Amino acid sequence: MIFDIQAISEFLGQLSYSCFVYVLLGIFVFAFLIQEFYYFYYYRGFLRYSNKVKRSMVGFSYHKPSVSVVICARNESENIKKNLEGILQQEYPNYEVIVVNDGSNDDTNDILYLLEKKYPHLYHTFLPEEAKFVSRKKMALTVGIKAAKGELLLLTDADCWVESKYWIENMVRNFDNETDLVLGYGAYSQKKGMLGRMISFDTFFIMLQYYGFALRGCPYMGVGRNMAYRKSCFVANKGFASLMNIQSGDDDLFVEQISTPKNTKVEVSLESVTYSEPKATFYEWYVQKYRHLTTAAYYKTDIRFRIGVEVFSRFLFYLSLILLLIFGDMFLRCCVLSVFLSRFLTQFIILNRSAKRMKERRFHLDILLFDIFLPLVNLYAFTLGRQPNSQNYKWK
Repeated sequence: MIFDIQAISEFLGQLSYSCFVYVLLGIFVFAFLIQEFYYFYYYRGFLRYSNKVKRSMVGFSYHKPSVSVVICARNESENIKKNLEGILQQEYPNYEVIVVNDGSNDDTNDILYLLEKKYPHLYHTFLPEEAKFVSRKKMALTVGIKAAKGELLLLTDADCWVESKYWIENMVRNFDNETDLVLGYGAYSQKKGMLGRMISFDTFFIMLQYYGFALRGCPYMGVGRNMAYRKSCFVANKGFASLMNIQSGDDDLFVEQISTPKNTKVEVSLESVTYSEPKATFYEWYVQKYRHLTTAAYYKTDIRFRIGVEVFSRFLFYLSLILLLIFGDMFLRCCVLSVFLSRFLTQFIILNRSAKRMKERRFHLDILLFDIFLPLVNLYAFTLGRQPNSQNYKWK
């Protein structure tokens, strides 16, 4: 028998090529299905829940218990001048505002004394500058919480402001006998330019993520710019005692520590949002991002797995897409692009409908840019990124 070596070689090469393409296609489809699952099961959760609220399908409490708003401030005199009166003028019958002056060396104390004369429900205390703690923010919060008279604690930062007189009312209405924790949205004001758009996208997407997880019974984080919990729950969990060796974590790690599928709710009304100014430069934003990411390693294995699967499937989706466009035939390329457009349409609709509900900016083709770039920033920070200069590494 005479073997055609060249024909066999070509056949094996074609078979190997076909297997390679089929494997890529399988990876691509699998990654696409995972991405669709996360968007419809988790990230669409905010929109689904807000629709229920809009249709009066969610019950709220109309009882108005005593509330203590706790704010930590370190050299925030200008922000206190601009922002604090909006919190002191809330339409709520029984609340106090406690500002903890964390070793400020500006005129924060003088401003607070003047405001106390005008607003009798404002109190302030301090944490001495010479006090040495790994996490001054957690210690300052502890000081404020111990001074609080209310059972319900509502937390925000000195550089945040509210645009509604019903911020407290909307956050507190979620508390019933089973609720210990309410997560709110801390947005950034909309700035022009690519950095402003990226910060808006990143902040809003993270909100959709932790809201979506909480609504599916997997709460794992909140933001210190806007959240509420019971003082009794704080005391029962010994406050931040288990987290004092970590500089960050007063919001996300504490939420993960005290939250359960049944004791956590989210607030979705526009009147419940707090706002902050975004960072002005990429480096300042990266420093802030790095600080937030340092706590991710302390998340529970289950949460890290859920988040990691989404990010890894996103990486596989784009990688297999590029390779299939290079090595696939024309028909396969058309099919792959159709799937890609289908995923983009899912992102576009869910993100922009949710953004419209919160009066956030809309996103278009830049969704694709941020969808790829932001995980790369996170990966760099986790692996190659160095800790930012200590003088820029602030607690807030």
